[in-house]
Amino acid sequence: MSKTHDFSNLKALYLNCTLKRTPRMSHTKALMDVSINIMRSEGVTVEYLRVVNHDIAYGVYHDMTEHGAETDEWPELWQKVQDADILVLGTPIWLGEKSSVATKLIERLYGESGKRNDKGQYYYYGKVGGAIITGNEDGIKHVAMSILYALQHIGYSIPPQADCGWIGEAGPGPSYNDAESEAKSNDFTNRNTTFMTYNLLHLAKMLKDHGGYPAYGNSRSDWDDGTRWNFENPEYR
Repeated sequence: MSKTHDFSNLKALYLNCTLKRTPRMSHTKALMDVSINIMRSEGVTVEYLRVVNHDIAYGVYHDMTEHGAETDEWPELWQKVQDADILVLGTPIWLGEKSSVATKLIERLYGESGKRNDKGQYYYYGKVGGAIITGNEDGIKHVAMSILYALQHIGYSIPPQADCGWIGEAGPGPSYNDAESEAKSNDFTNRNTTFMTYNLLHLAKMLKDHGGYPAYGNSRSDWDDGTRWNFENPEYR
């Protein structure tokens, strides 16, 4: 851990949206581990989960068992999301898109986005998000764009270069964790993964040390109470 940059008060949650249940090998996890190792080396408290290992229902209510689902482990996972300063979503690429597991996860995150923090802001204000993508077909930037847009739309802050990934040659072939891919010696991927990780750390620390965002101009509670700051509809001329 750096003597000049202390990240030890931060918590990060890595959610792997692979389609493979444990103990099957996940190439996405192999790349996520690079970022996780950096964070742990910097003293960050890190938790990692495979979303597909958990019985998470479809829907946008907090507990879908109250809306017809037989089981729903989302409320337990939601507690981990609440506790984390940094959320990193990992996903493979399927048909050029993020996995179906990632889509469902984002829908559940979206379902909680109307909650508010103690400043009356939307709940995710002050939290930081990133994305890690793997595959052997094109689509890293497209998938990252989709994930990072969704995270910022519901309130997460996105630092510069908040995504990283690896893809092999187009079509069937070795994936990230296959030795023949030589992916682990790919300087572009290693650099981007490192930069992404530290950018997440720096932004999360700045926000946490300053108590998140000021509520001036962005508090839903204040808006509902009639505060309009400098908003007005200009007269059309």
